[in-house]
Amino acid sequence: MNDLTPSRPTTGRREPIRNLSRRNFLGAATGALVLGVNLGPDPVGAGERPEGAAAIAPKPGTRVAAFLEMRSDGTVRLLSPFVEGGQGINTGLAQTIGEEFDLDPARFDVECAPPGPDYAVVNGLRMTGGSFSTRSSYTAMRRLGATARELMLRSAAAKLGVPQDQLTTDDGRVIHATSGRSLGYGELASAALALQPRDDVPLKDPKSFRWIGKPVARLDMRDKSTGRAVYAIDFRLDGMLHAAIQHAPHLGTEPETIANEVDIRAMPGIDSVHRLPGAVAVVADSWWRARKGAEALQVTWTSPAQDGVATVSKSFSSTAMLAALKSTTEPGIAAEQEGDVAGAFAMAAKIVEAEYDAPYLAHAQLEPPSAVARFEADGSLDLWLPNQMPELFQQIAAGTAGIQPAQVRIHSPMLGGFLGRHFYYGPANPFPQAILLAKATGRPVRVLWSREEEFGMDAVRPLSFARFRAALGNDGMPVALQTTAVGEGPIGRWFGALFKSPVDSSVVEGLDKKPYAIPNRRLDYVKVPHPVTIAFWRSVGHSMNDFFYESFLDEVAAAGAKDPFALRMALLKDSPRHRTLLRAVADLAGGWKGGTFQAADGTRRARGVSMASPFGSETATIAEVSLKDGEARVHDLWIAIDPGSVVNPAIVKRQVEGAAALGLSSTLLEQVVYEDGQRQARNFDAYPILDRERMPRVHVAIVESGAPMGGIGEPGLPGVPPAVVNAVATLTGQRIRSLPLAKTRLSGA
Repeated sequence: MNDLTPSRPTTGRREPIRNLSRRNFLGAATGALVLGVNLGPDPVGAGERPEGAAAIAPKPGTRVAAFLEMRSDGTVRLLSPFVEGGQGINTGLAQTIGEEFDLDPARFDVECAPPGPDYAVVNGLRMTGGSFSTRSSYTAMRRLGATARELMLRSAAAKLGVPQDQLTTDDGRVIHATSGRSLGYGELASAALALQPRDDVPLKDPKSFRWIGKPVARLDMRDKSTGRAVYAIDFRLDGMLHAAIQHAPHLGTEPETIANEVDIRAMPGIDSVHRLPGAVAVVADSWWRARKGAEALQVTWTSPAQDGVATVSKSFSSTAMLAALKSTTEPGIAAEQEGDVAGAFAMAAKIVEAEYDAPYLAHAQLEPPSAVARFEADGSLDLWLPNQMPELFQQIAAGTAGIQPAQVRIHSPMLGGFLGRHFYYGPANPFPQAILLAKATGRPVRVLWSREEEFGMDAVRPLSFARFRAALGNDGMPVALQTTAVGEGPIGRWFGALFKSPVDSSVVEGLDKKPYAIPNRRLDYVKVPHPVTIAFWRSVGHSMNDFFYESFLDEVAAAGAKDPFALRMALLKDSPRHRTLLRAVADLAGGWKGGTFQAADGTRRARGVSMASPFGSETATIAEVSLKDGEARVHDLWIAIDPGSVVNPAIVKRQVEGAAALGLSSTLLEQVVYEDGQRQARNFDAYPILDRERMPRVHVAIVESGAPMGGIGEPGLPGVPPAVVNAVATLTGQRIRSLPLAKTRLSGA
């Protein structure tokens, strides 16, 4: 057996990479620069700026460069800074650039760019996530299109021998109306792209937009509908071997012996058996043969710790972890404070207290994890893998392979599932296994995890806990709020060296910066690390914290004898934007209905309301719910979203609908349960997700306030859990403070 286990000890908790600096994230890369657009002052100095490959910015984030390749047929190849994962970013980029370039978005072919410092468009980093793609690149991509158009005009003026101001453009052609002559962008590209770009190219007046703000059809729709879309699991290389994995039953343990290795190696098609960090692998000429071999391996593993939650011990459980969060006595760090909280509680007419928790969650994406690795004769490495940060994966892959980052070529296909799954999460990623196996066998190797291995190793949304205390005045209105959030988030775990705040924003987001006019507030953060591999999950901390906060706000309303909708309107007295949004969702739902009522079909129903402020956008949600066979049945979700402004309203609507479905799935059904140090669900039979019978009607209203552009991919989710649970409380008289609802049999009040 080939032992590919690192020589360092790997028992106990696996420590994340904590020393990633901004510079280390974004390694240098070479490649042809077709068109670079500078944002801001000349980075070189007063002299002439370099062109071509030398125009790549010396520091990540100082230049945004997207690469445009004009083809003779008038189509364009765009190398995108972002990864398409179903969010529609390729279409949005084509609309944004095409608008200023004056080229129909349908004529763009969009691919994910290779690693390189020019693509660091998200606050000096390159990533696809946090609902940042469009809003972080919108101005840069418009400027790119406008600059490209000006180059075409300048080149055409020289070629036609006319003043540039006599020329116009129309869908990929430069037109000289006086003479009736015109030239296609493809004819001009070679000369145009050799010119020095101007820094002062004006952008269009939004009133003249042809494509931005319009429901342009998605560029990937046809390929996805006809099965031609290519995902990581679809790649095949000449001479490629296939690997299947058996992971350790307890995270942090390692293989010791394999009793039947000789028998496995004798199975048909088996190439080799390997020891990996925390796993064993079987490599074969087909994945099915590799999987049968991996499943048959009789492995003895090192022993985990017997007890405790510092590691994934033999007795570790979700119940024990929640108890640890609840019982911690560590002092909190103030994440937010306003006014005199202690004084307000001392004078309170009534005090309301509650504790809320939400479980670990899997990503449960459709595409199982995979990666393909191939070493070239010169020692360089090609790596095909789903990812959300190509430069980061390039760096880590280089370290795994023992080569320089510049020797690693990252190929980033579209993602068969997004949701935060494709960041680097240590043992939750298969690409290091593919690299080690390709190096050991001297052949290209594809690693594909079975669904059972995916459920066993997926990095999970953290189990979370929060404690609330509210002080009410004599009028029943809240005058103070004390909140404590306990746990650990993915930002602190994986990016702690980059974001040096003592408060992990992914633990407190959704609890802080609320728009409600509660004069005295304090939010404390208490860090309690998880021994399991934790991850970003769609809408991150908002996915549970808005459930906690907005549910407790309904408890405050009940304690003060207030209607929950009316209370929110009153608390939003200083925020016209939020009041407008709350009225919009009520109008969308045909008006707010408090209490229970009988629907046209005779069912007894109730509505719940919530608000959320995730990722720069604002949402208001109303859910209509009934009970059937002890379960909540959601009939309608009405969601009003204010993202400031939009590029493609059709994509916005679909993203909100998809996020709402995932939010409802987590509300009703989903949880990762640990018992005896192991996850209990290893496939969808034990990890149910929302089915068509449970899917409600989703109604979306887009309210463009003109505020700075916010995110879209995640904001539709956080308002759904509290709206549903608030409706359930009205129906049952029972306040559910722990998700999912499937844990509780519900009955009408």
